[in-house]
Amino acid sequence: MSQLPIVRLQGLTKVIGKKTIIDRVSLEVYPGEVYGFLGPNGSGKTTTIRMMVGLMGMTSGDIQIAGHSIRNEFSKAIVHVGAIVENPEMYKFLTGYQNLLHYARMNPSIKKERIDEVVELVGLQGRIHDKVKKYSLGMRQRLGVAQAVMHRPKLLVLDEPTNGLDPAGIRELRDYLRRLAQDEGTSVFVSSHLLSEMELMCDRVSILQNGKIIDVRSIRSTENIKVKQDEEVLIEVDQPDAAIHVLEGMGDGRVIEGILTIKGERTTVAAVNRRLVEAGMNVYSIRIRTKSLEDQFLEVTGGESVG
Repeated sequence: MSQLPIVRLQGLTKVIGKKTIIDRVSLEVYPGEVYGFLGPNGSGKTTTIRMMVGLMGMTSGDIQIAGHSIRNEFSKAIVHVGAIVENPEMYKFLTGYQNLLHYARMNPSIKKERIDEVVELVGLQGRIHDKVKKYSLGMRQRLGVAQAVMHRPKLLVLDEPTNGLDPAGIRELRDYLRRLAQDEGTSVFVSSHLLSEMELMCDRVSILQNGKIIDVRSIRSTENIKVKQDEEVLIEVDQPDAAIHVLEGMGDGRVIEGILTIKGERTTVAAVNRRLVEAGMNVYSIRIRTKSLEDQFLEVTGGESVG
């Protein structure tokens, strides 16, 4: 990418006692990118996030936000950050609006119009004047996101933001984060155990295991839809058993539940389709058997659970 990264982790390491919790982690997050952070329980996700927002010191390495080092220029770096680490903490005896107003008073640049804007964006218009003690966990989560983005940060850091949200609330939050990234250019760094949501929400995902990044996957790249060598292609055809004989010598073909499956690359797919049509067969669909993010995660972590 030609743009400079908003976030740059360089050899980030955290040692507690004799145990290395985070081991030389390096990554970059760019403007307007939604970056996912996945890992099994105890892999170091929350520790990394706590160091990113200054809640925990680092043993070695550095974190730069908008070109400023968290280690050496904390005030200049953290001003560009909005965050929810673990659960959002609010004054429960105040209303949601009063909580936002209290926060806005700490930053003279935040006007009433911005408060109204973020309330609408997170869908709390109907309950914003209720006391927070009456809010569900999901509503408090949405209020926390509203508070975190009021000052228009360049980076929004979210630790398990979908906790407590029902499916509709998760979708609303996901759509809002995508809109925030696209419309305001905000970078979003998010950890979650919901792999399916990360797949829908993120541009890239890194996988952390035992304190190390073991893989980075691009979710929204066209590279993910190219047929690679020996990738399985599923072909829906009106005579699947006869198609096996027509395609003899073109690959390892088999029929599974009425669907013709053949291994090949991009040029093979075109040749297969042409031969089937020339043989007078009706081809209804051709698709690649793609691995979900969950499949990829389990593959690279050896089946460890995510959390």
